[in-house]
Amino acid sequence: MKSLTVLFVLSSSLWLTKPKTVAAVPQVGIEKSTFGKLPDGREVDLFTMRNKAGMEVKITNYGGYIVSLMAPDRAGKQEAMTLAVPTFADYIKGTPSFGPIIGRFGNRIAKGKFSLNGQEYTLAVNSNGNHIHGGKVGFDKKLWSATPIDRAEPVLKLRYTSPDGEEGYPGTLAVEVTYTLQKDNALRIDYQATTDKPTVLNLTNHAYFNLSGMKRDVMNHELTIKADSYLITDKAQIPTGERKAVAGTPFDFIKPTAIGARINDTTDTQIRYGFGYDHCWVFTDKLKKLKLGAVVYEPVSGRVMEMYTTEPGVQLYTANHLSGKVTGPEGIAYPRRFALCLETQHFPDSPNHPDFPTTSLLPGETYRSTTVYKFSVR
Repeated sequence: MKSLTVLFVLSSSLWLTKPKTVAAVPQVGIEKSTFGKLPDGREVDLFTMRNKAGMEVKITNYGGYIVSLMAPDRAGKQEAMTLAVPTFADYIKGTPSFGPIIGRFGNRIAKGKFSLNGQEYTLAVNSNGNHIHGGKVGFDKKLWSATPIDRAEPVLKLRYTSPDGEEGYPGTLAVEVTYTLQKDNALRIDYQATTDKPTVLNLTNHAYFNLSGMKRDVMNHELTIKADSYLITDKAQIPTGERKAVAGTPFDFIKPTAIGARINDTTDTQIRYGFGYDHCWVFTDKLKKLKLGAVVYEPVSGRVMEMYTTEPGVQLYTANHLSGKVTGPEGIAYPRRFALCLETQHFPDSPNHPDFPTTSLLPGETYRSTTVYKFSVR
């Protein structure tokens, strides 16, 4: 009888003991998965990067798109920070540049023409008779080779060789773009390139950010831009060459200001030309070092995004041409002004403005540029 009693007591104690709950530990590093196939049968990969803080970024080697970027709000809730489309097939159809690598030249070149060393070059035109974002088949539509590096701060290196004459650009260009998910919840993007002929180059990323977690548009996002001037454009948004002080204009974001505060001030010609903000700000700090260029704060979620860059300017675009026709992975239609872009870059149409910082790249030189998007809460 004793043995039976002991067995009963033991079994009862096991039944009464509650199982311990083990907290899920985020898997740190980088994972590779299949994203889809190109029409010619080549496989496209998706790389998921995670750090110890739990931040997650997904990037594909098709165009270097930031497919997903998740960051916490002040309550710790992780939500999407960048606009995207649901499937790889949607990326093949084309998006409003939701987060790809832009090249060879970010932004516009007037009439698709420029001269270099006395020779005129004609580029593909794809925007009202002008060249924009690398042309009809830019870097956003190329399959890049990928090297993932699995560590506490995961790294993805993407490489592409652009042949001489591609989209009208001279020189065979070897490009490397490195994405690093840092431990401080920052996504760092390092650009590097070399050429075998004199050429022009202006690389950037075209991510659309919404710090609300896709709950509302960005009109209440408070923006600071460390710039005391911006570039005046003509109606086609080609720079005239004039720089104008931001003080006393709707372009003054020296102090934190809601994006929606002055975006509809149509008494300003530049606001009318851009249908809102679609202009290049010139940083007050002219040094080619990594510097704080802009800060975005979303007061409801508490999210903050700091943007650091080595570039001389940034193009703020407030998604003025979204119309609700594109729907994201969350099932949410993206209406006008649902996001903002902070495209770090040299100035638009630089090859046609000798007084702008040069975008020329010569054989023997190495193009280098760095931009960091750092996320936190307050």
